[in-house]
Amino acid sequence: MKKFMKGLMATTMVFAMMTSLVGCGGGSEAEAPADTTDKLVMATNAAFPPYEYYEGEEIVGIDAEIAAAIAEKLGMEFEIEDMEFDAIIPAVTSGKASFGMAGMTVTEERMQSVDFSTSYAKGVQVVIVKEGSDITSVDDLFAEGASNIVGVQTGTTGDLYSTWDLEDAGLATVERFNKGGDAVLALTQDKVDCVVIDNEPAKEFVAANEGLVILDTEYAIEDYAICFAKDSELTAQVNGALEELIADGTVQAIIDKYISAE
Repeated sequence: MKKFMKGLMATTMVFAMMTSLVGCGGGSEAEAPADTTDKLVMATNAAFPPYEYYEGEEIVGIDAEIAAAIAEKLGMEFEIEDMEFDAIIPAVTSGKASFGMAGMTVTEERMQSVDFSTSYAKGVQVVIVKEGSDITSVDDLFAEGASNIVGVQTGTTGDLYSTWDLEDAGLATVERFNKGGDAVLALTQDKVDCVVIDNEPAKEFVAANEGLVILDTEYAIEDYAICFAKDSELTAQVNGALEELIADGTVQAIIDKYISAE
């Protein structure tokens, strides 16, 4: 019995010493990695004004402000990761980002990889051409025998629509660029015949480049939403906050701040 008690006391002392070391050594709770569940990381492509773009070293815009408002409502930290547009969904599905928000349209193809929130804005795809272009309406892109070179940003719906509707039908060749601005630059240099892109950045690009115009006819109308990894626990949480912000007018106020009502 004494032998057993001595062994028990020795074991208790070793355990106490180990506990003391953990409490003040390099493995303390104070130095453990931060709990990432308390932070929302938004994956975006910050070259899509007015939804996301750089103002100095800060990423601002409609999506940036809506996402920040969601994080505030949920009491979570917020961070934006800038990347190429076609890297956003992989970043979300791999868990490197909490969600993707980049003027992203809900499409059947994307829904195979990610889940989407309630739509928070409407997008319009338009066509930019040079003044005096033979392309005077969207219908000209679909005319029999058409063979235009269409500039798009890789992975955007402008890319998807142009590929499905024009390139696959043999009506155009699609030239893909990492940034919408690069596609517009190619247009000014006569390397492409037109650019298919969202209406809001299109207006910014046309204002900054003399000799470019937006066709009066729309290419497509679409819904913008936040994308999440399939079956993510964050989806309901973030979407609930988004719906509250839509209902109380916060989202519309943010949109109105960047886009005039005219």
